[in-house]
Amino acid sequence: QVQLVESGGGLVQAGASLRLSCAASGRTFSSYAMAWFRQASGKERVFVATITWNGGRRYYADSVKGRFTISRDNAKNTVYLQMNSLKPEDTAVYFCAAGPVATMSNDYEYWGQGTQVTVSS
Repeated sequence: QVQLVESGGGLVQAGASLRLSCAASGRTFSSYAMAWFRQASGKERVFVATITWNGGRRYYADSVKGRFTISRDNAKNTVYLQMNSLKPEDTAVYFCAAGPVATMSNDYEYWGQGTQVTVSS
């Protein structure tokens, strides 16, 4: 069992940066691929970024490529999402997820409760 708790969301102006964190419980964190998804109000949850268990490969949605960076620290059981050059369209609840395979689909076993990111214009 893995429990995930996101933090770091908030209200920022367009062009600003935020770093989200997702702290995981459980000793098997390092064996899981980790991902970030987001869900804007009234829309479906969509893929943002994913990272393999050892950080060797990372994949991003086209909408965030070049602006967001996913990373992980297995010693701290934490995955991060560095978000730069934020845009109003990045406004959403951001969720982290854990699963056996780094995939852009929703096929992850564990999900956090989400953290709100709001970007004002």
